Parts: sequence; structure tokens; C-alpha cells
Amino acid sequence: MFEEALKLILENDCIIIHRHANPDGDALGSQIGLFNIIKDTYPEKKVFKTGDCAGRYSFMKDSLMDEIPDDLYGGALSVVLDTSSEELISDLRFRQAKTTLRFDHHLFLGKICDCEVVDSSFESCAGLITAFARDCGMKISPDAANALFTGIVTDSGRFRFDSVSPRTFSLAAFLLEHGADMPHIYSSLYTDELDNIRMRAEFILKIKRVGVNVAYIYTDIDEVRRLGANPFSISRSMVGVMSDINGVDIWVNFTESENGVLCEIRSSKYNINPIAVKYGGGGHSKASGATVPDRFAAMNMLSDLIVLGENQQ
Repeated sequence: MFEEALKLILENDCIIIHRHANPDGDALGSQIGLFNIIKDTYPEKKVFKTGDCAGRYSFMKDSLMDEIPDDLYGGALSVVLDTSSEELISDLRFRQAKTTLRFDHHLFLGKICDCEVVDSSFESCAGLITAFARDCGMKISPDAANALFTGIVTDSGRFRFDSVSPRTFSLAAFLLEHGADMPHIYSSLYTDELDNIRMRAEFILKIKRVGVNVAYIYTDIDEVRRLGANPFSISRSMVGVMSDINGVDIWVNFTESENGVLCEIRSSKYNINPIAVKYGGGGHSKASGATVPDRFAAMNMLSDLIVLGENQQ
């Protein structure tokens, strides 16, 4: 599965690594991990990483992105990580590269790069990169191991999601053997400020239950501004407060932003991905997202999720 990807890395002396915008732990962990792996295995190569701010994952070493001039792309290999949608890639200059390569674990929606390594059986893109490095005999430093372990932990829900397999634990153990500092990673990820804990409590009180097994939270733009929080942070970080409600199998977090309503959809049992795709999004079978233009469209999505839940009874 990895032969063509390795061949492209071997053939190119300049490599620029991209991932999706508004990065989560997996996107950033995959990017930083692959950056260190290539740099350490092939020190003669010039390796760069590009994208928007790391946000709450800035505790990760090497999370500061590089400033890359346009003319570097003409002779470069661009590697795109952790996205099934071209529009979501942070820094669309990857299109200007001589050659492009993608590693992804989302459901395949269409070809983006010249070479595609897409396998949705992996719980995380970081897991896919770890398997690539291990199988190809590449060097994995403690810095790479920490980044990749962070990606696996965050996208597997601390090894709780049903995307987790025996391979997940094998790859995690492999990274621990190569210096991943699990106590430090968990402390960095899950120790929080008191204000954020109080905000999470506010969101728990906002939960509404509809249909037979659906829950949702809706946050309008005025409340987002009152909280002084990034809409993307609210969208991603608060969807999880609904994950452990007895009798709720589908839940969605709606967050208004300047560019539309961000929709984070999750399910413990059912494939919600087709509904995300219907509204212009994508992702995984039980964890997907989309951005819709307004509250009306968001409520239409909610209605579809209610119907999905009722049809499964």
C-alpha cells in the first residue's frame, strides 16, 4: 500500500506537508510526525510544514508553521494529510506543486492528489502515518512519536471509539517504544482552565433532546461573541458533552459563525456520513461535519437526523 508514496518521498528533495484548516490533534499530530520522520530519515531533504495556527494544540513541539515562498512549490512534492475535501486544505498552494501525495483515513469522496493513500479502516491519520513509517523502516524520534501518539489519542477518543482495533493498540505501543511520553501528552490534552470547565457546564445545560434518540446544542453568533471563543473551538470541543447520554445514539452541535453554521455530527451506532455529505460535508461513518448557510438549513439537517434515528428503531 505504501510503495508509491515512499517512492515519491525518495524521488523529491523538497517536501511540503499540508493538512486541513482549523487543525485537530490528528491533523497536527500527523503533520508534525511526518515532518520529523522525513527530516530524520533523510537529513539531506528540505522539509516544510504549512497551515493555519495550531490553536489549543500549540503545546506540541514543532507546531509553529513555516513561511514558504510561492516559488518553492514548482519543484516540490506536496503531501496532504487528514482530509477528504480539497476545499478544507489549509494553504491551497499544494495545487502548484510538481507532484502531490495524500494520506487520509476519511471515507473516500474523490481523488485530490496524484498519489492517494486512503484507508478508512484506520482510527486516525496519525495511525496511518505510523504504519507507513514502521512498515518502511523509517526513523521515529521521540518528537515524532509524541506527535503521532497525540493524533491517535485524540481521534480515537482516548481509545474509546469503535474505530479502535487491535492494530490501534499495536501502533500506540510502537510509539511508546520510540519515546512517546503518554503522561505528558494526556496532561497537555486534558488539563483545562477553570473558565473552560465552566463554559462546558453551560453547554451541558443547553442540551435538547428530540425524536427518539437524538440530542443537539445550538449556539447563535451573539452567544459565541459573548463567550469570546472561536466558533471552531466551540463546534469541535463541545460536541462531546452529549456523548454519554443514556438513550441518545445521534448528537449534533450547531455553532453559528461569520461563514455559516458549523455542524459537528456524531453517532454511537449509525452511519451519519450520508447526511453530512448531503449538506456539503464529509468525514467518517459515525463522526462527520458540514457547514450550512443558516439556521434554517441546520434545522433541516436536524430533521434528517431525527428521521434516521426513528428509522433505526
